Amino acid sequence: MFDTLVRPYLAIFAARFLTLLQYRAAAFAGIVTQFWFGAIMVMALSAFYADGRGSPSISLAEAITYIWLGQAFLGLLPWNVDPEIALMMRTGNVAYERLRPVDTYFYWFARALAWRAAVTLLRSIPILIVTSAVFAFVGLGAWSLRPPSSSESLALFVLSMTAVVHLSAAMTTLLNISVVWTISGQGINVITNSLVLILSGMVIPLPLFPEWAQPVLFVQPLAGLVDIPYRIYFANLSGREALGGIALQICWTMVFIVLGHLLMAHTMRRIQIQGG
Repeated sequence: MFDTLVRPYLAIFAARFLTLLQYRAAAFAGIVTQFWFGAIMVMALSAFYADGRGSPSISLAEAITYIWLGQAFLGLLPWNVDPEIALMMRTGNVAYERLRPVDTYFYWFARALAWRAAVTLLRSIPILIVTSAVFAFVGLGAWSLRPPSSSESLALFVLSMTAVVHLSAAMTTLLNISVVWTISGQGINVITNSLVLILSGMVIPLPLFPEWAQPVLFVQPLAGLVDIPYRIYFANLSGREALGGIALQICWTMVFIVLGHLLMAHTMRRIQIQGG
């Protein structure tokens, strides 16, 4: 019974994932861009640490690792609407979503999961290899991605990144649902782009924010996309703290899934298609 229920969504995921893997030119352009911005961020952080003011809770090497992990897994950030769904809204083809013999929310969730995973896979492997191995070989060891602190950190990091993929897909699906109400995804993209980049820790690692803000920054959902998994990677979060961070990721994912499913049901009952 369970296999029958899940199989359509696995097929949707696999079909879209394999389709998106074909966009290699776009992935190459993204890799070059991410190396460029990553290098700028590393230089800025190096200048900040060289100034010697304050006592950051993470070292420069950890901050650089944080930056390169962010560039490698940039594709997982839910900062934009699926352009295909936005197009469906403009053309009216979203009406076909009502006719599919599957749950519309989980259909869109599977699409979002495949989209985030495929884009990230194409870009992450070259970035991780170059920043961890090639940088050290050419004399840029100080700018390189450091290995995980331990096998335990690596295992917890993998578990946390699995949670990241699902959290990102749940947030992306919510953004996609919002397009049904706004018709265009441009406004949503502008708003979410800034919020996600800042509150996830992508632009400035969250441990470098003022100490009084740390409790709130840690529990808000966007920290689960970048800050929590990357700090687990170099053991800034370990043991019970790491497990607590992963639990937060899972809890926020479930909140967004339940909210998204309720909103999708409400939206699809009220949707109106005009024209002919």
